[in-house]
Amino acid sequence: MRRIAISLTLILCLGALPAQAADKLTVLLDWFVNPDHATLIIAQEKGFFARAGLEVELIAPANPNDPPKLVAAGKADLAISYQPQLHLQVDRGLPLRRIATLVGTPLSSLVVLKDGPIKSIADLKGRKIGFSVGGFEDAILGAMLRKAGLSLRDVTLINVNFSLSPSLISGQVDAVIGAYRNFELNQMDIVKRPGRAFFVEEEGVPAYDELIVVAHADRLGDKRLARFVTALEAAVLFLVNHPEDGWALFIKGRKDLNDELNKRAFRDTLPRFALRPAALDQGRYRRMAQFLKDQGLISKAGAVADYAIELQ
Repeated sequence: MRRIAISLTLILCLGALPAQAADKLTVLLDWFVNPDHATLIIAQEKGFFARAGLEVELIAPANPNDPPKLVAAGKADLAISYQPQLHLQVDRGLPLRRIATLVGTPLSSLVVLKDGPIKSIADLKGRKIGFSVGGFEDAILGAMLRKAGLSLRDVTLINVNFSLSPSLISGQVDAVIGAYRNFELNQMDIVKRPGRAFFVEEEGVPAYDELIVVAHADRLGDKRLARFVTALEAAVLFLVNHPEDGWALFIKGRKDLNDELNKRAFRDTLPRFALRPAALDQGRYRRMAQFLKDQGLISKAGAVADYAIELQ
């Protein structure tokens, strides 16, 4: 009986101890919260981060170009970025590595009006093409045009900032490059001006990871990172198993996201989420590095380990 009493006392004492504090982790998003970030939101709402002993803070940036730079400077733990941009950033000397993938297929596309005169890429000769971000989008467009026997000299490029769909609908341009197939196409359909998309990976551009998680190259041994990626996998499995519940959690406390555009975008992004966020397709990173070098956008095609790792 005395042993039992001692055991009970010990249990009661242990139960009275405060729970171990979760490890904090700061994640800078690439833009405001949208369906591309559903895996992160679900991991937070379902408690997968908490079960991994993490307290994750998701922060939307004031400038979408800043997050990887802040991680490289040691001012944040992780950033959401894009595979092609990662190659460019590493070439410029930023100490960054991809540790996980959120969206495993390209989303960017060349979009024209469905009922317009552009039926093939060859029809773009002499036309105006809108873009929002120079550099990689130019490289994508150049590769697509070359496949059709054209070059960038055969078109007029117009910077429309982020007004891709409106500039196309208004007739300011004949096509836009960099439009997301899960957003702009739905946006155009909602306003009854449907678009037609030419998918970059079908028109001469290597397939790539659209949305990735990057960390500082010197902090890859941080044990929080592997736990973070494990929580992402639990979240994506929940999403594909329970899409309706996933949508309800995604818009929970976010009334501004509960509209037709985001609902459609959520639906269209669902099959594009990386089911194994940690898994690294090395061939994909080799091909993109060589493509960017051939386009003159990076000085050399580095080894895969220069860009990405698979956490163990």
